[in-house]
Amino acid sequence: MAGLPGPAWLSTARTAAFERFSATPLPTEAAEEWRYSRIAELDLERFAPVSHGEQAGAAAPPAGLSADVLEALLLALAGAVVVEVGGDGTVAVTGAHPAVSVTDLSGVDAPEAPLGAIAGEPDSLVSLNLALSSAPVVIDVERTPDGDELPTVVVVHRVGAPGAAVFPRLLVRVARNADASVVEVLAGGGEDDESLVVPVTELEVGDAGRLGYVHVQLLGHKVWQLALHSSSVGRDATLTSAAISLGGDYARVRTDSSLVAPGGTSKLLAVYFADGHQMHDLRTKQDHRARQTTSDLYFKGVVANRSRSVYTGLIRVEKGARGTNAFQTNRNLVLHEGAHADSVPNLEIEDNDVSCSHASAVGPVDADQLFYLESRGVPTESAERLIALGFLDEVLDRLPTPALVAPLRLALAAKLDEAERIETAMTGVQE
Repeated sequence: MAGLPGPAWLSTARTAAFERFSATPLPTEAAEEWRYSRIAELDLERFAPVSHGEQAGAAAPPAGLSADVLEALLLALAGAVVVEVGGDGTVAVTGAHPAVSVTDLSGVDAPEAPLGAIAGEPDSLVSLNLALSSAPVVIDVERTPDGDELPTVVVVHRVGAPGAAVFPRLLVRVARNADASVVEVLAGGGEDDESLVVPVTELEVGDAGRLGYVHVQLLGHKVWQLALHSSSVGRDATLTSAAISLGGDYARVRTDSSLVAPGGTSKLLAVYFADGHQMHDLRTKQDHRARQTTSDLYFKGVVANRSRSVYTGLIRVEKGARGTNAFQTNRNLVLHEGAHADSVPNLEIEDNDVSCSHASAVGPVDADQLFYLESRGVPTESAERLIALGFLDEVLDRLPTPALVAPLRLALAAKLDEAERIETAMTGVQE
């Protein structure tokens, strides 16, 4: 922590957070929210935090698919405010919008709101993020002047240097009656670069505000991600939040969305695709704390080769949250015999006059769909490809930032091609 920049208040907060981390055991699979995970494999001593401005620790530019997808995303979002955050904690902003302000808290003497007010510290790794985050970034969005184009902000974290542990921290605050789109991208890590990324993102949507947030994870295949996305949705406000998970070795995203005032709406989306020996781990909590609130979760994933995915979700309706409408759907497509997916939805309801439902499914390519396409002359391999991509397309069409759909479709198609190459190689070795 000595090498991290910032004023006295931030140094004090970091020291206190590190003390809490030191006093709290690391998570284990014994906890419900970590069941089925690979957390037992985490060895923090293998990684070293990067000091602010330490060039030796800066991540190399992403390569291969990650580089192509990142370039396509930035091209699709041309004209947006772009915030580049290096693994070494440096922050650079290009572009501007009259309703958007970007603040690096390491250079602020007195913050308006404390870090962690939304996310809290659900485990010791979140405490470690606060202790070691070199450049916490705050994005404030005010109401856009009449006639102006609504703001889009892109935050790019370039992480994944060999042996590095990086702790990105982002807080987005959307003011009353304001409207914004925020895209957060994690990219970096070569094919042989083992590293650890522990990002924490907090989203606060003010009364009658509207926020579309998309998290795109493009990390290398030997990078671990342990992410927390936490949101607070105000009166008559709407949050549409999406997680796109493509890279990583073990890639975990915990999404907690709290509806704290009447009339709030939270729409949670995710697309994940695991190949090789990857594991995508997604945990969610739809937390209804006020009456007449709505949440709708729709997660879809594909597992191929020897990969795994885990989804566990909780709809929680607190006492006093009458009139809640909450829906939770998770569907998984298993492409190859060696792949595996777990899906565990849960309900915790403490009041009456609510409507809550959940659904989950894990299975191979639908035989009837395959037969339908084959009977019309589509070759089996092409038919399976169409079904897999169409399976995920239903979620892509719901993204709050439509410009992302085309480049993400190309990225998923490339992932499918890679999965088939891996399966051919694996089958050949076994034979």
